[in-house]
This record gives sequence, C-alpha cells and structure tokens, in this order.
Amino acid sequence: MSVFKAVFLGTGTSQGVPVIACKCEVCQSEDERDKRLRTSLMFTIKDKNYVIDTGPDFRQQMLREKVDSLDAILFTHEHKDHIAGMDDVRAFNFASQSSMEVYASPLVEIGLKKEFHYVFGDYKYPGIPQINLNIIGDESFKVGEETVTPINVMHYKLPVKGFRIRDFVYITDANFISEEEFNKLKDVNVLVLNALRKTKHISHFSLDEAIAIIKRINPKKAYLTHISHLMGKHAEVSKILPNNVEIAYDGLQIDLNAH
Repeated sequence: MSVFKAVFLGTGTSQGVPVIACKCEVCQSEDERDKRLRTSLMFTIKDKNYVIDTGPDFRQQMLREKVDSLDAILFTHEHKDHIAGMDDVRAFNFASQSSMEVYASPLVEIGLKKEFHYVFGDYKYPGIPQINLNIIGDESFKVGEETVTPINVMHYKLPVKGFRIRDFVYITDANFISEEEFNKLKDVNVLVLNALRKTKHISHFSLDEAIAIIKRINPKKAYLTHISHLMGKHAEVSKILPNNVEIAYDGLQIDLNAH
C-alpha cells in the first residue's frame, strides 16, 4: 500500500496561540499542544509532499518538519493568514531547480497578485519565487497523479475551497456548507474541520456547530483545526469530544491508510 499520510503544520487561528500580549490561561499554558501556528496542513502521497495554505509561519513549519521537497501548494482562500508565506517557496525552487505548482481559485489569484505583485510582473527580479499558477473552479482537478475535488464552503460572505483527496477531506475557515456540497462528503473516512471556539462566531464554525456537522457526515475520524485561544486548553476540550473526534495540534501526524 502506498504512503498516504498528513501532518498538521499549524492549527491556530489568524493570531496564532499564544496571542501577543494575552495573559489568559491558554496563552500561558505550558502544554505544547496549546501552542498553535497559523493553520496549514501537509499531505504526502507516494513520497510526494503537498501543502494546503502557506501562512505567515510557512518557513518555520517547513523547518520544523524537515521538509526538503515540496511538489505543490493548494490554497483555500486569500486571507493573509493563509497566503502570507508563499515567498518562501524560493527555497524549494532552488533545491529542485523548478517552478512550484500552485492551485488557486480566481479570487485567490487576485489576492496573490496583489500581495506578491513582484512574482507576476513582467520583470523577474533575480531570486523571486517561481510558480506555475493553476486556476481551479468547481470541477475536480489533478495534482500530480492524484485527483482533488473542491468543496465549496462559505467563510461568512467569502467563498473558500475545501479539498477532498480520496476519502480524506480538509475544510477550514467555514461557517456554512450547502446541501449540494454535502453531497461531496459521502463516505469520508477522515475529516478535518475548523472549530474556532465554543461560542458562536460570524465566520467560523463553533465547537457545537462543527460537532453537529461531523455527526451528519459520520466519518471514521474527525480532527478540529483553526483553534482560537478562546476554545480552552487542549487537554480539557479533549475530554468533552465524541469518541471519533480529536482536537488537532501542531505536528500531529495521521496515517490516512489506516482509516
């Protein structure tokens, strides 16, 4: 059986955890699972590495996981905490002597061209990131040999892409999934879903809302990500979760062949 695994590069909200200058018990926690970089995930298939979102902590995450090759980047949406680290693909360009394959919606394309205008300009300054931008829509697309199915969700009023790879689904920064998109979530074995905090939020699922969706999809295993310090401590939240649900933490590795 070929390798199919994932590692949570970051599981925190846009501010990360601890939050700058915050003295709450979560931000002051000595439990490493309560220290969260900005949300991102890397999945590996047949020894090829693919990253979903390159936030401000992308460089640190790549160094921590000792990643020496990266085959593609998929973007969920254009918010800063999900794209800000793209400049650091330069290191992979140098190592592989090739451009990075990037998959993004038209809205993300606009965001990338605004944030990284120098990458897309006519004049290519020496040493800038080299990318091959692939525009994605609602249809499934190929990343290498693998088929990826986009899941359209809403982040308040902003469209966001979730992704399904085989029986694995990754959804972050969402607070609404339409009935049509729920049809793409049948027979999911492993689901990653955002859950910002215990109380309701305008643009993210709360803990109860995320658990309700997990119960509806009924995966064998679900992991919560994009966690705020307002969620509470990892050890305490873990005690109140259903048996098939875990709160993810930075560096957590999952074997997707095992589910």
